[in-house]
Amino acid sequence: MSIPFRRDDALPPGAVEQVSPLVRRVLCDNPSAFTFRGTNTWIIGRGRVAVLDPGPEDAAHHDALLRALDGETVTHILVSHTHRDHSPGAAALKAATGAPTLGFGPHLTPPDRGGEGGDHGFVPDRRLADGEWVQGEGWRLQALHTPGHCANHLCFALDEEGTLFSADLVMSWSTSVVSPPDGDMADYMASLARLLGRADRRYAPGHGPLLPEPLAFVAALAEHRREREAAILAALGAAGRADAAALVPPVYGPSLDPRLVPAAARSLLAHLVKLEREAAVRREGEAWLPGGTPRG
Repeated sequence: MSIPFRRDDALPPGAVEQVSPLVRRVLCDNPSAFTFRGTNTWIIGRGRVAVLDPGPEDAAHHDALLRALDGETVTHILVSHTHRDHSPGAAALKAATGAPTLGFGPHLTPPDRGGEGGDHGFVPDRRLADGEWVQGEGWRLQALHTPGHCANHLCFALDEEGTLFSADLVMSWSTSVVSPPDGDMADYMASLARLLGRADRRYAPGHGPLLPEPLAFVAALAEHRREREAAILAALGAAGRADAAALVPPVYGPSLDPRLVPAAARSLLAHLVKLEREAAVRREGEAWLPGGTPRG
């Protein structure tokens, strides 16, 4: 199943886009193969507002946010997850506004255990539980724990407008990287299933433009992952024995951007870990084999 990606995003970095009566977007100028044109920072409300995902440590983006917020009061600084393109900017925004930071918690995987991509300096002033509500003047957000891309990942639902801030669980421009151990493919699939059980009308992602008609998009993401697992099992069956990196060419094909090969190997490993739990593959050292005989 093809995924209807949206890559038509002309917003200049630092500019403010009013995407709905209650929501504005400011784009950080940190483009990459993983962030598309940059990180989206979302401003929710009018007058007394919340700021979601202040982005990386970036002086130009910080200044752009303060210009966008001129004359307003920031009451909450929300963090969807602690990757370094989303949460480090919270410290400077807190210093400038005095607003408290809110998130699921600090990065859950230590750097010496595979959590090297995390912002380990972030600790929220207030930890949000799954399902907890955050309320401001004229708006109310529900925090939804949606791990998979990152273990402490939160989406936020703005019921007043039917908008879900999907962060990096669902991005409009590309699929998400799922890198073990902090990323978990089984959790990712369960989080997609959770979103499919909701009736949100639009998604505001961490990267890329607004996503209308999101449920068909999420269904396509889930089907894409199921197809990827079938391709992994077929490639592993043909090879008989292989590590994750060796499976990238037969599974992803020759058109894969070379910059994405390491990330593809990490996502492929996440699939293999999930399949191992399901007794579809087994591991011997760094190698993977078909079948689910448990290791002794």
